[in-house]
Parts: sequence; C-alpha cells; structure tokens
Amino acid sequence: MTAPEAGRGIGNGEREAEQTTTFGFPRDTFRILHVSTGNVCRSPITERLTRHFVTERLGVLGGGLIVESAGTWGHEGAPMEANAEAVLGEFGADASGFVGRELLDEHVIMADLVLTATRDHRAQVISMGHSAGLRTFTLKEFTRLVRAIDPATLPPLDGGVVARARALVRAAAALRGWLLAPSADADEVYDPYGAPLPFFRSIGDEIHDALDPVVTALTGVPTRT
Repeated sequence: MTAPEAGRGIGNGEREAEQTTTFGFPRDTFRILHVSTGNVCRSPITERLTRHFVTERLGVLGGGLIVESAGTWGHEGAPMEANAEAVLGEFGADASGFVGRELLDEHVIMADLVLTATRDHRAQVISMGHSAGLRTFTLKEFTRLVRAIDPATLPPLDGGVVARARALVRAAAALRGWLLAPSADADEVYDPYGAPLPFFRSIGDEIHDALDPVVTALTGVPTRT
C-alpha cells in the first residue's frame, strides 16, 4: 500500500465547483479559523501570530485571506488575557482590538481551514457537522502534514494565495492517516489560562514553531532571517 499523492482525490468537476463556492459562500476568500476553549489565550495568540507572519512574508494581509478565532466555551466579548497580549508584543504582533467569541455554526460553515489547539477541540468542531472533517486539524497535526508536502506541487503564489491555500488543505487532508502523531501529546497545545508569563511564553514559542512552516507553505515565502 502506498501513500496518496498530495492534492489528489478530487475530480475536475468537484474542483471547479469548489473554486466557485463553499456552502453557498463565494470562493474569492480563504478563511482560517483558530479554535481553543475560552478564545482569550491560545487561539488569540495563534490568530494574531498568523496575521503577523503572513504580513511579514507578503508585506500585507490580504489577497482574500481572512484569519479569525473563536472558543468552544468562548468568553463572548472578553478581552485577550494580559499575558497572551504580552507574548504577542514580544513577537512584534498586534494584539489591539481583540474581542473573544463563542464558536458558532456559522464560523465553521464559513471556514476553509479550522486549526484547533487540541484533539478535543478538533472533535468538537467536527461534531458540529457542516462537512468540517476534511478541513479541521489540530495546529500541530496540520504542521506535521504540511512538512510532508512538496511545495512544488502547490500552485505558485502569482496565482493567488487563495488557490494555494485551498490546494494546501486538500494535500494535507490526503495525507491524514499516513503521518500519525508520535505520541498522544504531540498534537496538543496546552491551556496557559491563569498561568504566569513564563508558561505563556513557552506556549507562544510552541505556537510560533508550529505556525512557521504552515505560513511558509501558505505564502511560498520562507522566514526572513
């Protein structure tokens, strides 16, 4: 038995339909939804670091790319935790204007890629339905799969970041089941809520390390040294 080729498994007709609409929404955007529990620590850090790293690579966050977050028990209307904001500041990312959200069906329906902090969050998103299984991963799971994808098989960036992002998700979904986590904890980003700043920093470093190859694959631009 051989592993499936990344990006294979969708017929031409299905791919053409996918490029025009998802669940009735226009396909000129690509939404990344980061999910944690309260949407005041992990998912805000991940959301704002994603925005920051994409902007670093491309000079702007745009081209149809939208990055959001929500929580399975989200603190609706709450500000980001102060230590999470401090960690973002240390990375040079913008933490301003953040407001916590509870995860709703509409968030999952509109998302093209859902990245969760833990396997439990992933299971909760998938249990909501909306054909979310093929586009929902833990952050670290998605990183592991992305590392195995040959960038040359993805559309060039001059075709637009949206097309490249769609192809990346299809390729990762095709590899799921072939690249298993080395341990039960390998796909988890643990909750720093209520912890001191040093623990928040360690979580920030984990998220940074997981996001870097994802953003590189998404944009086609490596980290600037």
